[in-house]
Amino acid sequence: MKTLARIRSVIAGGEVDRLPVQPMLMMLAARERGTPFVNYVRDGRILAEAQVRIADKYGIDCLLICSDPAREVIDIAGDESVSWQESGPAIMDEVAALTDKQRLGSFRVPDPLGGGRMHDRIIGIETMRRTAGPDMSIVGWVEGPLALGAELRGLSNLMVDFYDDPAFVTDLLGFCADVAQHYWEPQVQAGADTIGMSDAAASIIGPDLYERFVLPAQMRVVRAIKERRPDVIVRLHMCGQTGPLLTRMRDLPVDIYELDFPVDLPDARRALGDDRVILGNVSTVGVLLDGSPEDVYEAAGAAHRAAGKYHIVGGGCELSPNTPPENLAALVAYARDHRPDDC
Repeated sequence: MKTLARIRSVIAGGEVDRLPVQPMLMMLAARERGTPFVNYVRDGRILAEAQVRIADKYGIDCLLICSDPAREVIDIAGDESVSWQESGPAIMDEVAALTDKQRLGSFRVPDPLGGGRMHDRIIGIETMRRTAGPDMSIVGWVEGPLALGAELRGLSNLMVDFYDDPAFVTDLLGFCADVAQHYWEPQVQAGADTIGMSDAAASIIGPDLYERFVLPAQMRVVRAIKERRPDVIVRLHMCGQTGPLLTRMRDLPVDIYELDFPVDLPDARRALGDDRVILGNVSTVGVLLDGSPEDVYEAAGAAHRAAGKYHIVGGGCELSPNTPPENLAALVAYARDHRPDDC
C-alpha cells in the first residue's frame, strides 16, 4: 500500500496493510544529508532532498516541509526580526518584531508566492512532489495563530498580554489566523496533501484562555481548509502537555492529533473519542534518544495499545538530531510489524 493511501485509510477506519509511521524529522534529516541546519531551513530544494533521502532510507510515511518557525515572521516583519544560528533554528524572542504593540496595525498578510521564505517552502513542496511522485504523503505546514503570535510578540510578552491587554491578543491572533488562511492553499496547489498546523505555545496556557482566545482562531483556519478542500488532511501539532485542553481541541475538525509524550494517552483517547487519529506519544528524549531499540519498540507498542486502531506511530514532537539510527529504525519496525487492529 502506498503511503498516502495508507494514511487516508487509517483516518477512514479502513483496511490497512500496516500502521503508518510519521515521526517529525527536521534536524535529523539535515544531519542525515550532511548539511548544516541553517542551509536546510533556508533552501527548500535542500530540505526536499534531505526529506526524500531519510524517508527512503528508513521507510517513513511522509515528507515533512516544516523546518523552523521563522518563515512567516520574516515575510511579515523582515529578517531583522530574527537572530540566526548556525546550528539551530532562528531565535525571535530576543528581537521580537512586536516589542511595540502599535506596530501590529502596519503589518500586512504576506504574499506566499512573493519570493520570500514562505515562497521557499512552496518550492520545497514542488520539489518533493516531482521527486517522490503522486503516492507519497507530503505534509505542508502553517504556524498556528498562537505560535505565530508568540513569535511576533515574544512569548513572555504575550503571556502577560492575555491579562493586561486581551483586546490586543484577539487582534494579534486574528491577524495570525489570516496569515495561515492565505498560506495553506498555495502549499496544496504545489503538491501537499496534508497541512500541519503547529500551535505549541498552547501547552503553557490553561483551558479557559485556550477556549476564549486560541480555539476560535484555530477554528477559522481549520474550517477554511475543510470547507474549501475537504480532501486535504489536517494535522494539529501542539507539543508539550496539552492534556487539559483536549476536551476543547476535539471540537476542531482536524484529522490527526499529534500528541507529545507528556500527554497521558488513555486519557487523551477518552477525551477525543474512539475514532480520532492520534499520532505519536513516544518519548523523544527518554526513549528515542536515550533508550535502546527494544525500549523504542515497546514504547511504540504501548502508545498503539492506548490509542487503538486510529493511530500513527511517531514521537509527538521533533526527534533529536542525535537520535541513534537503530532507534529510528526500531520505531519504523514496530509500524511495519503491526496492523491497526493489532492492539
